[in-house]
Amino acid sequence: MTRAVALITGASAGLGVHFAENLAAARRDLLLVARRADRLDALAARLRAEHGITVDVIAIDLSAPDAPRALIDQAHVRGLSITMLINNAGFGARGAFDELDLARQAEMIDLNCRALMALCHLVLPGMIARGQGEILNVASTAAFQPGPWMAVYYATKAFVLSFSEALHEEVKDKGVRVSALCPGPTRTEFADVADMSDSELFKRFASDANAVARDGLAALRANRAVKVSGVLNAVMAGSIRFTPRGLARRIAGSLQKARSG
Repeated sequence: MTRAVALITGASAGLGVHFAENLAAARRDLLLVARRADRLDALAARLRAEHGITVDVIAIDLSAPDAPRALIDQAHVRGLSITMLINNAGFGARGAFDELDLARQAEMIDLNCRALMALCHLVLPGMIARGQGEILNVASTAAFQPGPWMAVYYATKAFVLSFSEALHEEVKDKGVRVSALCPGPTRTEFADVADMSDSELFKRFASDANAVARDGLAALRANRAVKVSGVLNAVMAGSIRFTPRGLARRIAGSLQKARSG
């Protein structure tokens, strides 16, 4: 006997919480994953009480090389069948590439790209065998252009977008839906972790996190390969196609560069 669950990574804060709340309201059983067990336990308890669903919790650092496999193995031991995967875990860091810590930037690639890819690879065979499944990968409007002073983060999100679009095409005729959600700046803890709270992007353009989560889930239901959340973000992302690359990177750099003094 197995129990179908929606697996949400990065579920202890930000968009992850809003994905969990929206799915819980739709009566979906959940598997919540993040590093902070105390936050996961508190969220799980609240969702069980409010919606009468079953919520499992696994605290794990997905940036570790063997973590995705360990996570899926634990889920299988518990008798959980992952019918939806929301790859939401990720972080950014702002600053000059040569000045930011190398290990931290490598960890960003491990979490934002490698773990996301590995989890897709681990859950897809079961989804294809059942003839149904859903994968939502959280990319960013950063995926559409290079980002000086956040060079690695922007590059990781370009990977997520390209990978998700390719995967969407590969499995769309096998009953599996794959979508990439591309939010712009969003009011979550991300800005503080990335040292971006003073960024003009977050001061002027930050979106509501719950609205972003709803956009992502709606795109997944419709099997849209790419969803840019927010009208202004969609216009800006679309305009990149008509903007000279040099100008695009200078604009992005001017918005990301840390102000001094």
